[in-house]
Amino acid sequence: MSSIGPNSKQAQRKAAMTVLAHAAAADIAGRLAAIAVPAHENLREPENGLVMLRGRIGGDGAPFNLGEATVSRAAVRLATGEVGFGYTLGRDARKAQMIALCDAMVQSAELSGEVEAKVIAPLRVAMNAERGRKAAETAATRVDFYTMVRGEG
Repeated sequence: MSSIGPNSKQAQRKAAMTVLAHAAAADIAGRLAAIAVPAHENLREPENGLVMLRGRIGGDGAPFNLGEATVSRAAVRLATGEVGFGYTLGRDARKAQMIALCDAMVQSAELSGEVEAKVIAPLRVAMNAERGRKAAETAATRVDFYTMVRGEG
């Protein structure tokens, strides 16, 4: 196998996880309803927990514990053997399970094209449209300040 194969598959998986983590649970569920979800089992039941957030002053200072954030996680295995993991901020166990299911399907040779076309791509388009709308809304309120130099002699 070429060296590009695993890296491109990993990049595809990373891009899919980015979209799924930012999407609403209802949107993911609606898109998953459009495809035939394969048989799967829960390796890790969806559960809620905490993670420690670390920060740095100025981006390069000494790290410090900023606080904790609630996360949900899940792991599923498809009948064909692919294992998917799902993590999301907040206490939405159902969303974590759907993300894990999508992650496993993205890794499947038979299902990756369908899940990309019917779930991930529409969610990516909606996410980019929302970002564009917010950017345009923000740009409308932009104020350009300038400084005039006084000529004091």
